[in-house]
Amino acid sequence: MDTRPIGVFDSGLGGLTVVKELRRLLPNEDIVYFGDTGRVPYGTKSRETVTRYALQDIEFLRGKNVKMVVIACNTVSAVLPAEITEKFDFPYVSVLIPAVNAAVKRTRNGKIGVICTSATAKSGAYETSIRKIIPDIAVITKACPLFVPLVESGWFQKDNKVAALVAEEYLSPLRALSIDTCILGCTHYPYLHDIIDSTFEHKVALIDSGRETAAVVKSVLEQKELLSDSESEGKCGFFVSDSVETFTELAGKFLLTDIQGDVAKVSL
Repeated sequence: MDTRPIGVFDSGLGGLTVVKELRRLLPNEDIVYFGDTGRVPYGTKSRETVTRYALQDIEFLRGKNVKMVVIACNTVSAVLPAEITEKFDFPYVSVLIPAVNAAVKRTRNGKIGVICTSATAKSGAYETSIRKIIPDIAVITKACPLFVPLVESGWFQKDNKVAALVAEEYLSPLRALSIDTCILGCTHYPYLHDIIDSTFEHKVALIDSGRETAAVVKSVLEQKELLSDSESEGKCGFFVSDSVETFTELAGKFLLTDIQGDVAKVSL
């Protein structure tokens, strides 16, 4: 058994969707979270820039003596080269494959939508991964770049008219194509779940990559015998690269708990 923390990182608030599920599934595990809020969003950056940022984020978490790294960013998961991940000497899980596996199991009509950042869409990673399982399946990818700044600004309530208008603009083409399953291909997007669900007229199964990833993390820790044997409730430490106050306020609302005093600003 291993009482070291689980490390999780994302470009901003999005990875908290993974943290929330980890706390539900693994309540006795400590978690260290890094949100690169000073450089959010990653989804509009080049592959080279995203890769550089990701390696810096991972190095930061490794410095916190984590037993595992969770790449809670779809953009990083999509563009981080295999020649880099193959050299990792630590357990890691990214959000892409768990979401793909869940979507393939869920679809009934063979039409899967993927909504994601521009960088993830350009990478083609979701289409490639899905078609490795079912070669002739229909995969329709749609970049939704404004979703991340909406979430980072706290505009994700289900009655937010601006978010609803943006969702209609992005998602109406997918609705017209009669997809029956849609991967929320950015960990920020589950914050907009209700708005997205409403835009799809409650007819599309939404795959939350954060939830699917947390389940895989638990499985990996069990297989490698790295689960904590602590009987106490796990603690979470949060680190950001920009405003502590903004992150604390929004993260507290989403996690439904006061994290005041648990957030620190760092410079990579």
